[in-house]
Amino acid sequence: MTIERLHLDTRARNMGIGLIWLFHISGLIGITLGYQDWFVTKTVLNLSIVTVIFILFFPIDTKLKAIVAILFFAVGFGVEWIGVHYDFLFGAYDYGDNFGAKFFEVPWLIGVNWMLLTFVTGAIADKFISNFWVKIAFGASLMVFLDFFMEVTAPIFDFWIWEEGAAPLRNYITWYALAFVLHFIFQKNRIKGNTTLALHIYLAQLVFFVYFYVYHQS
Repeated sequence: MTIERLHLDTRARNMGIGLIWLFHISGLIGITLGYQDWFVTKTVLNLSIVTVIFILFFPIDTKLKAIVAILFFAVGFGVEWIGVHYDFLFGAYDYGDNFGAKFFEVPWLIGVNWMLLTFVTGAIADKFISNFWVKIAFGASLMVFLDFFMEVTAPIFDFWIWEEGAAPLRNYITWYALAFVLHFIFQKNRIKGNTTLALHIYLAQLVFFVYFYVYHQS
C-alpha cells in the first residue's frame, strides 16, 4: 500500500469515526432537549450507518471474516428468536417498534448488533490482553457491561420491554455465556481489525447508554 493510499484510508476511517460520534452525540443532545420521538425513530439509520462504516474500515475484507460475521449474525438472531418465543434463555420480553423491521417478531438488526458488538469487543480485547482465555473473558465482559446500561433505556426508547419490568439476572448470565462462546470463535480464528475504529464504536455506544442510564436514575 502506498503512503498516499494509506493517508486516504486513514482519512476516510477518521471521517467514519466522526460520523459515528456525530450521530450518537446528536441523539444524546436531541433526546435530552425533548425530541425523543424524532431521534429514537432514527435508530435503524444510525445502526445501519455504523455497520457500513465497520464493514468498510474494520474491515470485513476476507472470506474468513465474512463467514464469521454471518455466523455471529445467525447465532445472535437465533438466540433472540428463541428468547422471544421461549422465555427460558433471557427471560420474558418483547421487541418494540424502534429497532426496525422484524422477522417472526425479532428485528433483523438485533442479529447485526450481536455481530458488530462481538467483533468490536473482540478487537479491543485482542489489543490489550495477551492471554487467550483472558481475552475471551474480557471481551465477553465488555459486551455484558454495555448491555447492562442498554437494558435500562431499552423500554424507554421502545427497543424491547421486559414483562418483569427490568432485565432479570439470567439475562446477563445468558448474555455472558453466549458472548464467551462467540469470543472463543473470534479469538480461535485470530480475527484482526482496526482497533481504533472498534474502540470508538464501543465508546460511542457506551457514552450514549451510560448517559441515559444516569439521566433516568436522577
